[in-house]
Amino acid sequence: MRVYAVKDYREMSRKAANILSAQIISKPDSVLGLATGSTPIGTYEQLVEWYEKGDLDFSEVRTVNLDEYKGLDKENKQSYYYFMHRHLFDRVNIPQEQTHLPDGTNAEAEKECRRYEELMESLGGIDIQLLGMGHNGHIGFNEPAEAFAKETHCVDLQESTIQANKRFFESAEEVPRQAYTMGIGTILRAVRILVIVSGEDKADIVKKAFWGPITPQVPASILQLHPDVILVADEAALSKVTEKL
Repeated sequence: MRVYAVKDYREMSRKAANILSAQIISKPDSVLGLATGSTPIGTYEQLVEWYEKGDLDFSEVRTVNLDEYKGLDKENKQSYYYFMHRHLFDRVNIPQEQTHLPDGTNAEAEKECRRYEELMESLGGIDIQLLGMGHNGHIGFNEPAEAFAKETHCVDLQESTIQANKRFFESAEEVPRQAYTMGIGTILRAVRILVIVSGEDKADIVKKAFWGPITPQVPASILQLHPDVILVADEAALSKVTEKL
């Protein structure tokens, strides 16, 4: 694992965007695995800025997203489809048919999960997967569990995740209780994994995930076994790490 310790959220975003842009430039038809939530917004803003300057071309890029709430349609402002179009897809020259997310409106969970796995396989796999990390160590919506989930599946969201996401909704009651998410096995099949973390509130879980034991109770800890992981974290997020970086 390579660790880039940066000063703050802004530098984290710029470094992550630099890594993603290098991937796009070196392989214009890259398959990017993308994430949502507040952490990657700055990264997407930087990519858009470079695109507007003429430094990046997204016309051949293909994307797959980590997850989507079950039960929310594309027009819902809290859906990850809406999020991605707002923060990236509608602001660069990527054809819509080359962007992919789980279909939150498909009530047949087994069928939807199988469709998404087959879709990713048809694209040739993910070249680089962008990840944030939850306070309980979840990646995507892979929550702490007794075992690591292998493939795309429908998950019941834990209360801690619901509480963390309620700021995006009118109330906690409006947060969906289920979501479709890539499995841990799906994520680990990516050629490269880029993890971005910011803030002192993530310091404990950063230490547990990357310098603690590998356990499904801390889902991100499995990333220690991947051969090509890049962690970009700011000083606050790395403040509990005593090991030499």
